[in-house]
Amino acid sequence: MFTGIITALGTLREVLPIGEGQDMRLVIGVAPDFLTGAELGCSIACSGVCLTAVELNGDSFAVDASAETLSRTTIGNWRARVGNNRAAESGWKAGQRINLERSLKLGDELGGHLVSGHVDAVGTVVSAIPENASVRWRFRVPGEIARLIAVKGSVAVDGVSLTVNEVDEESFGVNIIPHTTAVTSFGTLQPGDGVNIEIDTLARYVARLLEFRA
Repeated sequence: MFTGIITALGTLREVLPIGEGQDMRLVIGVAPDFLTGAELGCSIACSGVCLTAVELNGDSFAVDASAETLSRTTIGNWRARVGNNRAAESGWKAGQRINLERSLKLGDELGGHLVSGHVDAVGTVVSAIPENASVRWRFRVPGEIARLIAVKGSVAVDGVSLTVNEVDEESFGVNIIPHTTAVTSFGTLQPGDGVNIEIDTLARYVARLLEFRA
């Protein structure tokens, strides 16, 4: 489990094919202190996707993403605006900025909300409009996801815990303060970009119970 409080920004260094299938190994560069105490097999949320560390190398770590994960999250479309290396051979480019969070430990401060790292849908940035000292971001999501998002409830966008300020049948809006912009990938997001959306865990179970009652 995670809290949706981003503790580091990583940089995609390489994307390497695994075996003969469509699975990929992602090598992500980080500040060395991010991996202090980390062990092989630990869970790391990468822009909202819970992945398992399969290599630890001081200032980088590697995770494996299955074809299923690539098809259901933004990882399958990660592209950089800068940088280039072996990943380009398969159409990928290095440099993508990635929101990172180590898994929650018992006794840790829960500063955001409980986030599982299981993405419910890929949303799209509709707009980012300055509003007083913050920026109002609006995201388009599938209708079945929008109905599970509530005003003043919580939602994770690319792994960032946010409070919902508005919602309609196919979109929702949040306000992002300058600090969040500075320490997350919101600083590079643009309208049209895809984002990983995870609804509040409680909403999942409420929806499931309503299905049984129906």
